[in-house]
Amino acid sequence: MAPSSSSDDQPSSAGRNRRPSPILNPAQTSTSAISTSSNTPLHTPRKEGALSPSVSHRSSFAENLRNYPPSPRTQRQHSFSGAALAELLKNPPVKMSGDERFRGRDWRSIGVAEITDPDEVRFVQMDSSIEGTTKLLVKSGAPNVILVRESTKTKTAIATFDYSDLNAYLLLVLGLSAPDGSAGKLADRARTGEAIPLADLLDHLGAREMPAFLPHTADLTKAMEVLGGGSHRLIIVKEGTSEVVGVLSQLRLVRFFWENHQNFSVTESLYARALRELRLGDKEVLSINGDAPLKTALQIMNDEGVTSLPVLDNQKHVVGNISHVDVRLLTDTSSIPLLTGSCIHFISVILSERGMADGKDSFPVFHVNPTSTLSHTVAKLVATRSHRMWIVEAPSPAASVPPSPSVHSVAMPPFSLQHNNNSSGGLSERSGSSHSLTGPPYTNTAPGISVTAAQMQGQNMSGRLSGVVSLTDVLNLFARASGLSPRDPEEERQRRRRSSSASLRPSMEGVRPSAEFLSGSGELRRSGSGAAHR
Repeated sequence: MAPSSSSDDQPSSAGRNRRPSPILNPAQTSTSAISTSSNTPLHTPRKEGALSPSVSHRSSFAENLRNYPPSPRTQRQHSFSGAALAELLKNPPVKMSGDERFRGRDWRSIGVAEITDPDEVRFVQMDSSIEGTTKLLVKSGAPNVILVRESTKTKTAIATFDYSDLNAYLLLVLGLSAPDGSAGKLADRARTGEAIPLADLLDHLGAREMPAFLPHTADLTKAMEVLGGGSHRLIIVKEGTSEVVGVLSQLRLVRFFWENHQNFSVTESLYARALRELRLGDKEVLSINGDAPLKTALQIMNDEGVTSLPVLDNQKHVVGNISHVDVRLLTDTSSIPLLTGSCIHFISVILSERGMADGKDSFPVFHVNPTSTLSHTVAKLVATRSHRMWIVEAPSPAASVPPSPSVHSVAMPPFSLQHNNNSSGGLSERSGSSHSLTGPPYTNTAPGISVTAAQMQGQNMSGRLSGVVSLTDVLNLFARASGLSPRDPEEERQRRRRSSSASLRPSMEGVRPSAEFLSGSGELRRSGSGAAHR
């Protein structure tokens, strides 16, 4: 038995739980220190079981929540009116001060070598496999192109491989395109799991953009004329040689002007003007309905030579965007069911993958309106690393962007479930569902679980599609405002579409066996998904 202790040494539980007086602290008070004439009562320990009137009843947590005073936020006046908030969103403040190297300089005197990074030059050889090249493309990110050379002994680029080529290869393997008579044999080789070298493939992908070259001593005026005329990128070589020292893309040049716009007065004056005032953008836009299968969107981009498509609901409102860069999510055989699923479902795959990579929810923001300023448009192009921005009739919501219904209609299992056959199989059996839980990161590949285009509330997300503005349009505007004479970008677009339309497409009945065969095969000769953006 434990030794007993006096009540002075070991207070009762009631004494221990009772709150100390705000006037006198019992632990610091002794009887000798207090006058007998004091009217203040002494705090002495009570016997076990004796309760103080002050602690006879303690309020429960639920009682404390009753009659809780309302939050002052409910009565707080908004700092911004709706109109002021809309104006702030349309013209966000810019904190960039620019690079000190270019302060006070005319942009036309800046050399291309000053804004390119040699580390962004990535080579593969002609004997490299399509699988290894795709892995490097996805892993590397900007400028989203891999240069092809004869061997490791040279730095001369003889070809390029980008996401448009990856899309063309995917369609070829699936039997959805046949650029020439050799396409069928290449597809058969890929289906057997053979590692196909680039030397056997590059000439059979249909029309491809020819690379443009510029010496490293050239100034930005030369680059502006070429990129503003419709070319997507420039390969920078050491003057007098064919050695590649850099790659300059349209996005890199637009971002350079945006980050240093305060230093260049010629283009600075354009940023505050609206797209409608600048007459910027094209009204002829290729688009696709959200209910259309994904494979149709890939075929349109390949056949028409475009890098992205707006996805519309039944009222022609923009509800999303599919880019050729998103093909990286289809490089695994477990993603084959996505091809027959709807474009809306694929958008949910894109947003969930991007949200998991960024650690926050992602929403479609690839639209502007005719009253948007050039600064607002360029800021979106740079922030989203996009090639195009869709112009919609209605302005974007002033307060916030509502979550896309398709995002929340898709089951998103944890990453660990993708490769855990026991866990995913057990879930499917217990729930009675036959949907696959494998595929791109964190996303169900079942195409029949997303909302339809008729259910999408596109008017709350953007507006009716009325045009498109691209990086080419922005650079062409800068070039003309600076007194340069770039070629008409529409000529380059028409040339690219004419050359791409030569590709033949078989009927859908002839395609299905190929897709089913690939679903059961071990590998599509491509791999992985990454964080590259359009």
